[in-house]
Amino acid sequence: MTNKTFWVSLFALTCLGIYLFVSAPPPLPETSTAQASIPVERLFELVQAENAAVRALWTQEIVGQGKKAGLKFDEHWRDAESEAGPLPALFLRETAKSLEKSRVRISLFLGSDYPISPDNRFEGLQKDKFEQLRQTRQPQFFYMPDIERHTAMFADVAVAEPCVECHNKHEQSPKHDWRLHDIMGATTWMYPAQKVSSEEILQALTVLHDGFRDAYTAYLDKVKTFKKPPAIGDKWPRDGYFLPSIETFMQTVLERTAPHTLPVIGALAAAKGSGSVEAKPHAAAH
Repeated sequence: MTNKTFWVSLFALTCLGIYLFVSAPPPLPETSTAQASIPVERLFELVQAENAAVRALWTQEIVGQGKKAGLKFDEHWRDAESEAGPLPALFLRETAKSLEKSRVRISLFLGSDYPISPDNRFEGLQKDKFEQLRQTRQPQFFYMPDIERHTAMFADVAVAEPCVECHNKHEQSPKHDWRLHDIMGATTWMYPAQKVSSEEILQALTVLHDGFRDAYTAYLDKVKTFKKPPAIGDKWPRDGYFLPSIETFMQTVLERTAPHTLPVIGALAAAKGSGSVEAKPHAAAH
């Protein structure tokens, strides 16, 4: 077996392991600095594509269809008396909280120049980069020396009416004339290293899927406290007053993300086998 074939086979099997057994992925090996030769921008593009796919799934299939079926979603969904679920931005926040608990040093947050919460307002260099993003609608990659983090900003575009309606009607929103397809903010990722290894990319994917699972699990735990909880199984809100089980939800997550992610991982594996590890994978869809 050639070195190239070995690496392609190894990473293909590793990817399949993540995608088939994402609920309990095997521990991944520690990575030496010498192995880290892939620009961190490739990692940012990959996790952003995954997050965008799951964000769209949540917005359209859970929140959008859920409201039609009688489910509620609210910013105060965690309050004891609330019988609601997290809005799209709060589902992202739950995912980010899970990432914070992992040993992988990747972080995620959603910021804006017109945020509902002042804590999410961009300042300083982030504000400048966001203004460039708004003008060009292109991702921004930069280094923040004060916190020693490489950073990526991707446009958070209003792709569904629930997002626009929520911000326009919210009493604390500083802006009430949002429209579909406006850039409402930026999904922002941070990582401490300028270069990463294929193993580190797999680690990041693993904890990101853990984050999706944790966020959805938190919602289902809340649903169990409702006076009239929806039936949980293999049906979705588009079918009526239902919610998918964790297994059904995560399977759909895999179906939505695998078409982009697996070819990218394969390209990275092939590039590593050929010695051309900085080859850029397919561009992420934002």
